Amino acid sequence: MQELRDFIGSRQKMNLIIVAANIVVFLVLSILGDTEDTRFMLEHGAEFAPLVKEGEYYRLVTSMFLHFGIDHIFNNMLVLIFLGDMLEQCVGKLRYLLIYLGGGLIGNIVSVWFAFRSQDFAVSAGASGAVFAVIGALIWLVLRNKGNLGEYSGRRLVLMAVLSVLQGLTAGGVDNCAHIGGLVSGFALALVLCFRGGKGEPEYG
Repeated sequence: MQELRDFIGSRQKMNLIIVAANIVVFLVLSILGDTEDTRFMLEHGAEFAPLVKEGEYYRLVTSMFLHFGIDHIFNNMLVLIFLGDMLEQCVGKLRYLLIYLGGGLIGNIVSVWFAFRSQDFAVSAGASGAVFAVIGALIWLVLRNKGNLGEYSGRRLVLMAVLSVLQGLTAGGVDNCAHIGGLVSGFALALVLCFRGGKGEPEYG
């Protein structure tokens, strides 16, 4: 237990709040019903493009905090607890929050746009679009830091992103548009938000 307390105490606060919020929402919904049931998840804020088009825009945000089952949330939060922590340490609480929420939101917008383009409508939920935004932001920071950022190299992060996208493309039930939209928007948001003055250097702390 002491090791767990020490680990939690060493984490960046905003990222920890986001991880905790996702877990709390999952636990509450698990008590109320079946988080693997699409109808139940739709009733509690999952994304569905036709409903978003009808004006239920809140789903673009609420769906970021919903997960289909224990494996879904475990995988997302495991990545976030480490990579989100590193990004917050680099860019600070506010910029991290803007990248996480902004990237996740843009990823969901891309998902809705593509759903109407393809006429392939599915109930979607998960933090993975925002998690990909974190990865995209870290890739930009690594590039600006000439190839490294602590223990993560640019090559390692790009490989992680590519493998994650490829896994999504070969697996069923994965919102690849949200992943790719989140990755690209996270990169772009970091570029815009993390310049210092006119020097083009990322801000840390």
